[in-house]
This record gives sequence, structure tokens and C-alpha cells, in this order.
Amino acid sequence: MAGSTGISEDDFKKGMRELAAAVNIVTAAHNGTQDGLTATAACSVSAEPPQLLICVNKDASGHDLIQESGKFALNVLARDQEKVAMRFAGMDGSDRSERFDLGEWSELVTVTPCLDGALVNFDCEVTEQITAGTHSIFIGHIVGSRTGDKDGAPLLYGDGQFTGLATRE
Repeated sequence: MAGSTGISEDDFKKGMRELAAAVNIVTAAHNGTQDGLTATAACSVSAEPPQLLICVNKDASGHDLIQESGKFALNVLARDQEKVAMRFAGMDGSDRSERFDLGEWSELVTVTPCLDGALVNFDCEVTEQITAGTHSIFIGHIVGSRTGDKDGAPLLYGDGQFTGLATRE
């Protein structure tokens, strides 16, 4: 509808809390600096070529490092990795310099940190950056991936809390 301003920011946030999503850690590294953030805005784009996208607030930690390095890793968390999600979201009271002190980290193809034990790690090179309001959409060409040895139970975020899928009886 022409001229429509849309819903309020509060209504948007309230509605989006109902959209359950996988919890991921997005990491970046450049010139000896590494950073990361907890994110739920990630999805596949294409299998050929293999691409995915992430949406990152321009004010978020790691945004500028992704932009500068042209690389990022998407680490899809398992249900038992809630503490890592909280650490990278700044929810556990630790200093941001301690983010990578939790969990074991390694590299795949680029120098971007990948969380050992995640359900899957996608190591990406940025092919496109799109500005959308307060966020940047980074489209990444997947240059490496590693699947963990977990049972596949993902960590989810919905209704303002971390959760998981119901187990089968």
C-alpha cells in the first residue's frame, strides 16, 4: 500500500518473538582480530553455487569485521550449546574479549573461527552485501563446511527464550 509506514518497532519485535529460529554463532576474523555474535537470521540461498545469507545489525559486534574481511563463518548450534549462544549474545555478564574462551575453536578454509562440536560450520566468503534498514544482508559463498558428530538436536530461539524440539516418545 503506497504511503504506508508499516507497524511499530515494538509490534515488529513482539511478532518476531513468535518466529522460532535456529540459533547460530556468526564469527569473523581480520588482521589478528576476531569477533562474533549470536544470530537467528540466517538461511540458505542456493545449492549451485553453494550460498547462504546472514542478516547482521550494522551496530552489532562483528558487523564491521565481516565487512572488512569479506568472510564469515556460520556455526549452527546444538541444543546443548546454549551457554555459547548466551556468551556471544552478551547475556552471561562476561567481557566481549572472553567470547572465544568458551568452547573449542578451529579453522576450515579461511582464518575465520569455527566452533568445534557445532551441528555444522559453514565457512564463507562474502559475495554481496545489501543494506536493508538497520541491517546488512551478507550473502556468502560457502568455501568449506564441517558437520559435527552431534545427534542433530538444534538449539532454537522462540518466545524470547532458548529452547529445542520436543523429543519423540
